[in-house]
Amino acid sequence: MSQRRKKNSSDGETKPRTSFVNKFFRSSKLRPTKAESRQKSNDLEAADFQPSDDAQKTENILDAAKPLPSEMELGSRMEKNEQFLQKLGRKAVNKCLDLNNCGLTTTDVREVVALLPLLPDLEKLDISWNDLIGGTLRSVTQQMHLVSKLKILRLGSCRLTTDDVRALGEALEAIPELEELNLSWNSKVGGNLPLILQKFQEGSKIQTLELIDCDLTSEDGAFVGQLLPMMQNLEVLDLSINRNIGDSLNSIAQGLKSTSNLKVLKLHSCGLSQKSVRILDAAFRYLCELRRLDLSCNKELGGGFEDSSAQLATLEHLEVLDLHQCSLTVDDVTSLTQVIPLLSSLQELDLSANKKMGGSSENLLSRLRFLPALKSLLINNCALQSETFTALAEASAHLPALEVFDLSWNKCIGGNLKLLLETLKFSESLQVLRLSSCSLVTEDVAVLGRRGYRMDGNKCHGDNRAQTQQEDSHVQGRMRALKRNGPCRHHNPGLPASETYVHIA
Repeated sequence: MSQRRKKNSSDGETKPRTSFVNKFFRSSKLRPTKAESRQKSNDLEAADFQPSDDAQKTENILDAAKPLPSEMELGSRMEKNEQFLQKLGRKAVNKCLDLNNCGLTTTDVREVVALLPLLPDLEKLDISWNDLIGGTLRSVTQQMHLVSKLKILRLGSCRLTTDDVRALGEALEAIPELEELNLSWNSKVGGNLPLILQKFQEGSKIQTLELIDCDLTSEDGAFVGQLLPMMQNLEVLDLSINRNIGDSLNSIAQGLKSTSNLKVLKLHSCGLSQKSVRILDAAFRYLCELRRLDLSCNKELGGGFEDSSAQLATLEHLEVLDLHQCSLTVDDVTSLTQVIPLLSSLQELDLSANKKMGGSSENLLSRLRFLPALKSLLINNCALQSETFTALAEASAHLPALEVFDLSWNKCIGGNLKLLLETLKFSESLQVLRLSSCSLVTEDVAVLGRRGYRMDGNKCHGDNRAQTQQEDSHVQGRMRALKRNGPCRHHNPGLPASETYVHIA
């Protein structure tokens, strides 16, 4: 017996702690298999026939064997942790612990704290959307040094307190491999951002920084601008719904000049003004890798593109441009007419809720034909007029990749839908056509039915009262049949009707 213990302890063959972690990641049971039990029994029998050493050596060997009970305790703890995750309907797999939206309580946080030391290879920790854990983050961050390989940390909508924010700032230094940090929807981040990010060093590996709706102050915005040059690996920056950072845009834009790898920039609803366009335009020529630009819901932005959009054309890899609800003026539209058609990689364009576009966008909409990669075009609620609608309809014939087309809340479409459907009939990619509240008349709906579109909705708004009650009943019956049985493909063999849905409710 003593020789068996000596062999196991002196040769360093005691089962390592990580074996439990590996079993945990595989969700396997912690008890030994029958084969392992038989092997241990055979080892014991063989060891009983070996000559023993003196009593002193035996006593030393027994002392060295004391870690064995702690391993048993560790195994018991692992089983409890596995039960904890099963209760939440989650498990740790592929170096990922995802507990977002689990309704975690303070008691559950203690379980998470006990779990982290057993996951030394953890790379992703997501506890977002658990708004009962605010005030408990310090207990979690105190274990961060045990998961130093962490690459993704998501803490969105956790109602973090000022103490949580301070504790997080102290812990970030312990996870130098961090690539993604999401603190969105935590209002206490605002005014305290330097406490969190001050430990970031030059050459930081951060690739994604999301601070949506964090109540950031103008001072926080200035701090972000100073921090950006240290984050040269940054690819995604989302500062949306922080309405006070518009005043510090100069600092942010200056910092953006050092983030040449940036692919996504989101400044949705950030209190941007006319002069903000000029400030950002100066930074665009340094963002040659930018793929997505969101400036939407900045209502004071209108008028800013008149003389300050030239550098926007240099974003040759831009795939998504969102300018919805920006109060674009007639002069803005004229300026964008010279720029947008040059963005040959553009796949998604959102100009919605810019009502002044209605009578001035004929040239812009006509030139959309130069965007062959365009997949999504949203021009709803733009007060289009018949001339602009005609230009758009003609341009749509040259958009072979178009999948989503939203023209809702443009009343001029009523009675003129046939013109658009004629140009779309050869489209092989269109999946969704939205025509909500477009004053469609009975004839429009009938044309949709004849062309085999699948319709979602049962309301037709229009003033064509010349149609007889019998005709209305016939069209409504066709709509119900289309919803129940699917489209009649034989009406238009050139249109993949089974894949195209029209929303008209």
